[in-house]
Amino acid sequence: MNKSTSLNIGIVAGEISGDSLGAGLIHSLETKVKKNLHLSGVAGPKMIEAGCTSLYDMERLAVMGLIEPLRRLPELIKMRRGLYQHFSKNKPDVFIGIDAPDFNLGLELKLRKLNIPTVHYVSPSVWAWRKKRIHKIALATDLVLTLFPFETEFYHEHNVPASFVGHPLADAIPLHPDKKAAREILNLNSDDVYVAILPGSRKNEVHYLAEVFIQSALICWQENSKLKFITAAANSERDKEFQDYCQRLAPELPIHFVTGHSHDVMAASDVVLVACGTATLETMLFKRPMVIAYRMANLTYQIARHLVKIPYFGLPNVLAKQEIVPEFIQDNATPNNLAQALLDFLDHPEKMQQIQNIFLDIHQQLRCNANERAAEAVLNLLNKK
Repeated sequence: MNKSTSLNIGIVAGEISGDSLGAGLIHSLETKVKKNLHLSGVAGPKMIEAGCTSLYDMERLAVMGLIEPLRRLPELIKMRRGLYQHFSKNKPDVFIGIDAPDFNLGLELKLRKLNIPTVHYVSPSVWAWRKKRIHKIALATDLVLTLFPFETEFYHEHNVPASFVGHPLADAIPLHPDKKAAREILNLNSDDVYVAILPGSRKNEVHYLAEVFIQSALICWQENSKLKFITAAANSERDKEFQDYCQRLAPELPIHFVTGHSHDVMAASDVVLVACGTATLETMLFKRPMVIAYRMANLTYQIARHLVKIPYFGLPNVLAKQEIVPEFIQDNATPNNLAQALLDFLDHPEKMQQIQNIFLDIHQQLRCNANERAAEAVLNLLNKK
């Protein structure tokens, strides 16, 4: 493509949530730039549909924890080397790494040495653990785009250029979600009480959480036989894995399986049992009381618990700066603990209402036309360069 008529963008997203952020950013850039966009890197289905050429399968980047990525290290190194070679030969006007900091920051560091402007979209949790990463971020990126306001403050304290753009999900999700409409979409009874079970979108999350989540649901159902359950899988593979667990552990459980439509499932529910991660933010934006849980490989946990320096790990609690919803990690994430926390919400509607009011306040803070602001920040950086 002719440089005068095109904008060449390198972009790498590491998982489903990053794919959504990337697609939104691409669409906003298209409306602001009077040039053809030429996009390549690592993309999921939404970014590919928006016109990005994916050089590798995004699923191969979706690894979590401290130990698990080590098992895939040779493959990840080979992938990063391949991307570096591609962008060295086909220099983009800007490179945007979306989340996946352990992968993207190393790539950004090398590309920046080639005088390619670099943007890191979604701050690594440096405010929570491995704070020394701030020095690598300062060397690797020309600009960090943050989703939450307190993150920008942290970067400015360390003289790292950062811009708070808000969260696209806060723009996309209505301030007052329609539970009745969501239930109609999913063909659910409008009068039943539904508990959503969301064990995560990654294979290893389902591996560590499916059994305890199903057992928790079973305890709730045994306590209240009128309860119904619903779950949303990220794709057909996760759906089959979770259905297999349900069939083996609790074939009698009244659970409705959905592939995709996670937002409809959240909106349709009364309370949610959810894996820690982006889904907790989504659940909060849908104003649904939740119980947060997470499990991981024991060695990973033993290392992480000495590194994490914040009192909460669930995003709603981090943003509220207090524990407004219960969270259970590792050995505390037992079926009984999770079930009792869910039942406590259902038994105390006034508590649920208080939480929903707090969630609404946070939602309004994060509603900033994020895709547009992110696009403007990228273009401002390009103009400076």
